Amino acid sequence: MSGALIIREIDADEFGLLWPIFHEVVAAGDTYSYAPDTSFAEAANCGPLVTRVASSPCSTAPASAATCCTANQPGLGNHIANCGYMVSPAARGQGIASAMVRTLTGAGARGGFSPRCNSTSSSARTRGAVRLWQKHGFEIIGRIPNAFRHARLGLVDALIMFRRI
Repeated sequence: MSGALIIREIDADEFGLLWPIFHEVVAAGDTYSYAPDTSFAEAANCGPLVTRVASSPCSTAPASAATCCTANQPGLGNHIANCGYMVSPAARGQGIASAMVRTLTGAGARGGFSPRCNSTSSSARTRGAVRLWQKHGFEIIGRIPNAFRHARLGLVDALIMFRRI
């Protein structure tokens, strides 16, 4: 990773910083369950409780990565978080994703959540993401058959990953 990485929490009115990454990653239809044609307004209203972006002071891009953390369930299940990260394809392979996952699991993690969970497709495209989650202490605790409609592969399984914080 060249230069210092600046990771900071953003407010809802700063969603525009995240939008280019979100749009590029989601439009591929191979990693997140959002519809590939999700609009800016729909994405901005998905309601994460804690959103962070990462950027390099050497870059002219508004952000190179983002994390979102929200309650996995309402009410009595709101102590468990659903967490995710996205890295711009141009910024991959630089250790940025690992830094972003550390913000979700480290001392700086906020939101009142105890355990954290994540669901990801089991496609080859997400194998690196699964390894990264595992590197940071997440375990695969389940598999949901045909739960993800991959843009090129059709129905693939979703993996449920968990880590107690």
